[in-house]
Amino acid sequence: MKGYAGKVAMVDLSTRRTEFQHPDWRFYRELIGGRNMVLHYLLQMAPRIAPLSPANRIVIATSAITSTGFPGTSRLSVGCKSPLSGGFAEGEAGGWFGPELQRAGVDCVVIDGAANEPVFLYIHGGEIEIRSAEAFWGLETAEAHKGILEDVGAQNARALLIGPAGEKLVRFACVASDLHNYCGRGGMGAVWGSKKLKGIAVVGATQPELADPEAIRRHIQWFAHSFPENAGLSSKGEFGTMLGVEPMSVMGLLPTLNFTRGSFAGAHAITGEQLVETLVGGREGCRACPVRCKRVVTGERLDNRYGGPEFESIGSLGSNCGIADPYFVVKANERCNALGLDTISAGVTIAFAMECEQAGLLRDQWPERPNLHFGNGEALLETCELIAKRSGIGDLLAEGSRRAAERIGQGSSEYSMAVKGLEIPAHDPRGKWGVALGYAVSPTGADHLQAAHDTWFERQPAPEIPYTYIDISDLWPFGIYDPMPGASLSGEKVRAFVQLQRWWALHNVLDLCIFVSAPEYRMAGLGVVRELVAAATGWNVLDSELLRAGELSITLARIFNAREGFSAEDDVLPERLHMELPFDSGTHSGIARLEFDAARRTYYELVGWSPDGTPTRAKCLELGILGRCSSWGFAPVEAQRGQGGG
Repeated sequence: MKGYAGKVAMVDLSTRRTEFQHPDWRFYRELIGGRNMVLHYLLQMAPRIAPLSPANRIVIATSAITSTGFPGTSRLSVGCKSPLSGGFAEGEAGGWFGPELQRAGVDCVVIDGAANEPVFLYIHGGEIEIRSAEAFWGLETAEAHKGILEDVGAQNARALLIGPAGEKLVRFACVASDLHNYCGRGGMGAVWGSKKLKGIAVVGATQPELADPEAIRRHIQWFAHSFPENAGLSSKGEFGTMLGVEPMSVMGLLPTLNFTRGSFAGAHAITGEQLVETLVGGREGCRACPVRCKRVVTGERLDNRYGGPEFESIGSLGSNCGIADPYFVVKANERCNALGLDTISAGVTIAFAMECEQAGLLRDQWPERPNLHFGNGEALLETCELIAKRSGIGDLLAEGSRRAAERIGQGSSEYSMAVKGLEIPAHDPRGKWGVALGYAVSPTGADHLQAAHDTWFERQPAPEIPYTYIDISDLWPFGIYDPMPGASLSGEKVRAFVQLQRWWALHNVLDLCIFVSAPEYRMAGLGVVRELVAAATGWNVLDSELLRAGELSITLARIFNAREGFSAEDDVLPERLHMELPFDSGTHSGIARLEFDAARRTYYELVGWSPDGTPTRAKCLELGILGRCSSWGFAPVEAQRGQGGG
């Protein structure tokens, strides 16, 4: 087996039993890695299990290119059934853990059951140890990380772990990869907490054998030589993703005051250029990546162990909460990382609470709450702490905005900006209708990385906006030749979305960073990715095979959700995104409902699903999974003609 370690670690925390499985070549060739491996094992669970019960599984997976050393390939996938949405949850994180796991001889870890007391796993030298984590339970991520590494006696170890929020079963608790990278979305940290699993440490010794190391070296040298000339990547190295704050506000796409506006008057104070001058100084990166897009804070009263904020964190904790003071935004990001909270869901849920406060809906039930007014940085920090401790109103907000609205009532559900229970990221879809479709049909809930954003389709040169390197020509290889407006969901736009969703999904399968891969930044296109997979594995791989792997992940995730009771009725947006807002809101017009509904129907037809969003028998047959559907508790439907739209 080339490119892989060749083993899957199976762990049952209830019985403390561990074993290694050795899948055959077909397992690896069909799934390739990442999200597909996660779904392979999650679909073996019984349907409708409680997400916070011992029956839920945690799956950690790498891919065929994880150990190549090519920039952007050191990521890994973590997945489970989401305690926030009740459906599929999976996320990728960069750093060093993925390659180290393969060096320890393991491609994938599957964790069942629940421990009676806090534990952590230690994978090394062909062994899996289950060790006590009593000494680390209750600690924030930095202290717990330090303690785990000292316990295993290897400072070169890498670790995945949760913070106090996961221990308290906060439904949007995250999983940290070391301390600067996070599998943030869907509440996976709460599932770890429910299993009393504080973390996983890994130490490797043997690099997986690669089929053609020289070809991989040539690709690495090409990237190192070429990327400094790439405007998009050089800006990422200088400012990280923080650069996008002010341009998004100028374009009316920056969520502000709980998505009631798209432009923020204080955007300049919290954009990347300003933060680099004041609170953010150093740079870090993932294994073997010269871009080094991770910024590190340097300001006073800040803890540099947790890196620095990303664009999503600034938009969610900053503009969406009306906070323009950079200290409070950066500090809130730090505290979320220390406590193990998803910064997106934390910010959007707190913004929800601020709007509830503005409407007078909180005073009777929570008289001792923080002063939750838009713009109050102190209240932002205090509420993050309360959520992680599940104290006072924090216990309510720890459930996420959708469940909190169900408890508050009084019409507060209109303030919950979530899809399938997962809070919306910091890209206002009212100016990017393709992103809106992606939010709706994403299996994990609102996800801004479903496909290329509509900016690619518009081809509007704007020298004052840093994203001018985006060009419709990047999409020509996908058969997309003509510009289309962002506020459109025509049949052609949906066709383009479907084509690109498979390419984006392949990144989740290969655990490949979009910053190094075309069309995002015109670097490693599909041809380079194909050559990397071939050089790692020795396979005679085709572009169509790789895109099929991406499509397989989309379909498997849909099957997982379908058996959990999800349907087209869940592929919807918050009502606010369809509403017309006042002209001076700085926000684009609402998404036309009839056009959105027609686009969704067209999407179902193009991907081979029924009008209610269920994968058809023909699609399952095409992807080679029809024979396994019954064992997954899923019954595909027969295709129906004449039911499309658009």
